[in-house]
Amino acid sequence: MSIRIALENPPEFYTNLDIMKGHVVLNLSRHETVGAIIVKLEGESRTALGIPNDNSSTGVPHREMPSAGDIIYENHKILYKVAQAFPNENSPPQAGPVILNPGQHHFPFQFKFPFNNSCGNTEAMAKIGGVVNAGGFAPGAGLFGLGGIRVMDGTKQLMYSHVTKTLPPSFTGFPGEAEIRYYVKVTIQRPGLFKENWRYQIGLKFLPIEPPRPPKSNQEAYARRPFAFRPRTPPSTAPPSTKKRTSFFGRSTTPQPPPPVGGPSNSSSSTEASPATPPSIEMSARLPHPAILTCNKPIPLRLLAKKLAPSNGEVYLVAVQIDLIGKTIVRCQDLINTELNRWVIVSRQGLSIPVSKLDDTVGTEVVLPDAIWNNVPLPNTVMPSFLTCNLSREYQLEVKVGLAWGKPDNPQHGSSNSSSFFGGSNRNKGKNLVNIPQEIHLPLNFSNVQVFSGLTPPAALVEAMRQGRTRPARKQTNPNGRPPQQQQPRPNIPPQGVASSSRPPAPVLPPRPAVVNSQQQQQNDASEAALYPPQLQPGQDAPPYDDAPPTYEEAMAEEMTGPAFPSTARPAYSGVTDENAASSLPEKN
Repeated sequence: MSIRIALENPPEFYTNLDIMKGHVVLNLSRHETVGAIIVKLEGESRTALGIPNDNSSTGVPHREMPSAGDIIYENHKILYKVAQAFPNENSPPQAGPVILNPGQHHFPFQFKFPFNNSCGNTEAMAKIGGVVNAGGFAPGAGLFGLGGIRVMDGTKQLMYSHVTKTLPPSFTGFPGEAEIRYYVKVTIQRPGLFKENWRYQIGLKFLPIEPPRPPKSNQEAYARRPFAFRPRTPPSTAPPSTKKRTSFFGRSTTPQPPPPVGGPSNSSSSTEASPATPPSIEMSARLPHPAILTCNKPIPLRLLAKKLAPSNGEVYLVAVQIDLIGKTIVRCQDLINTELNRWVIVSRQGLSIPVSKLDDTVGTEVVLPDAIWNNVPLPNTVMPSFLTCNLSREYQLEVKVGLAWGKPDNPQHGSSNSSSFFGGSNRNKGKNLVNIPQEIHLPLNFSNVQVFSGLTPPAALVEAMRQGRTRPARKQTNPNGRPPQQQQPRPNIPPQGVASSSRPPAPVLPPRPAVVNSQQQQQNDASEAALYPPQLQPGQDAPPYDDAPPTYEEAMAEEMTGPAFPSTARPAYSGVTDENAASSLPEKN
């Protein structure tokens, strides 16, 4: 016996609105009795954190908190879909177990990836639990003749706090702490008291589509920093030392001053000069507003330099480094941990790019060439920003620039020798240390940038979301179907301390609500119910629970069919090293 899941044309990763088609391939070497074949599409967001030694800041009473060193868990079923591959929908509802002949059998199945996570729908989670359709799919199958599909207990999800957001991407990288995985499970139910069900699963990668981008504009987000170099020490103009030197034989000699060149020296034409004015520059890094980066795309960065003060000094860009910092917030019940990742996008040294020239006037802006970073895409291990129930990912961008006052000795090629700026290099021997270029490093940070997946949503979905924002707000109702009562307007009481020509009026008290007996209240409720009857669906005897309905874009997403994103247009993504590897989180006891 062997079980295999064969997916039809599987892409590098799946995304929202994708339709997954596949077959359950069952190879039998003998006759087997099968009650049902159940296929599940699941996604889990799991976290595990250890209790710190000082758990007084968690806000949970000590008697209810586990002891220090224990591990607590939180598992969210962000995706849960169930389909029955055998028997199919056309089979009679009271059909019994089927005996399959030896050989290879194929059972097709199909799923459609939703838009948002499923654990946030508390009403749907509360309805999942135990066995559904008991006695309907395979009566006599299972233990003691109990039939139906055994599913997870959705009531466990009600213990956690949830958010309704777009499905997060597949994610590993913090072993034993956090992971997000998607997989397809198959269960072959074998009726019998001592027969175990056959199970098999495969993992898959998931990358969500990005939200609609704002329209393009000329606005930019920037990080700027003005700076000025330190004034250089003027060269020494003191006369030569007149200290007597003692020879080896004990005779003292007095050094003679050098003879004047070109005639006698003139005190008015002294070589003493005032120190040069140090350059003052403002460096700024700019991104389109809002600051959005795209997976597998270069960073749309601009570097500008502005001259702030008159100076004859030249300034050069000698080094640049661009780092992307990922901030992962891991939450497990009342514990929160923050993990940082850093990707070095660009790191170049030994440059000699002019920033400020001699003939530049004050206020001149120079746009530095972007050939250093405009061809370097983000690594395929960078996932888009996301927020789910117990995990979230944020990003920061850090740009470091190195500037030199004076042209460096190693233009464009080779690595800069930092020891030359401190006089440690042999090539500086015999040189005037005053002429060594002065170097300064400036950080330019963007504290909050978003990273999008690069999978643009379908035009029909974007239009549906735009229309959903312009639709009138749904009229709020109470659970009994009546509109909420209007609050009484507050009386206009003049503020204290305001001068008035007449005597200030006495404070006006709000009207006291009239006392209504229970019988009169029931009559009022009945009259309001007659005026505002609850909207019942066909076949309903009582109004349903007043829960938030699905959004307009969710309803439109469910109606869309067909491949939204071809496999050839999907960028590379390596958020999960091995989607079929075992979970790195410790098992819950």
